[in-house]
Amino acid sequence: MADNDARNQKEFLDTATLEASIGVNNSVLDAHSVLISKRVVIGKGNVFYPNVVIECIGEGSLDIGDGNTFYPGTFILCSNGTITIGNDNEFGTGGCTIKANMDAAEIHIGSGGRYSDGVSVMGKTLLDNGSQVLGAITVQSCSLEGGGNYTEPDPDKRAAVLKGSGLARGITLQQGQVINHIGNFSHASVEWQRAYHPK
Repeated sequence: MADNDARNQKEFLDTATLEASIGVNNSVLDAHSVLISKRVVIGKGNVFYPNVVIECIGEGSLDIGDGNTFYPGTFILCSNGTITIGNDNEFGTGGCTIKANMDAAEIHIGSGGRYSDGVSVMGKTLLDNGSQVLGAITVQSCSLEGGGNYTEPDPDKRAAVLKGSGLARGITLQQGQVINHIGNFSHASVEWQRAYHPK
């Protein structure tokens, strides 16, 4: 009961409601270690691993589509702005933080993307269909153009990718492009993914 009292104070679903509502159409692998706010809109077929927090408070609006996988260490906060997540994305492994907690914050994540290994997303950011952010990268107000996901055989048709670690602020990448860097991404060269995945 104490656990559920604390959840209710923070506007999270209690464990029974989490299992009965979210768990009906999704897989919640450990309801006692997953925290999901009452106002989050969630589709079906999503998988929530242990130690996932999805919090929507204040003026925030948070919508999640279908078939996404949230690995341990995923933290999503929407308190002042909007977060929309499409379908069939992977968040984690290795941690993933997404925050809309500043004025005019607007984060849109398409479908079929991968965001892992310590990535942090904020600001006014578009991560379109199939895009990838791989590494401990702070992504602030960036735009990654959509395309095929990482299984697309033609690298020129794959969605944009950020790899490495550091700060990526105000970066815009087109389909088929990648930045692989450690440090300030504004100082890095934009490459074509064919350099890493020859046709």
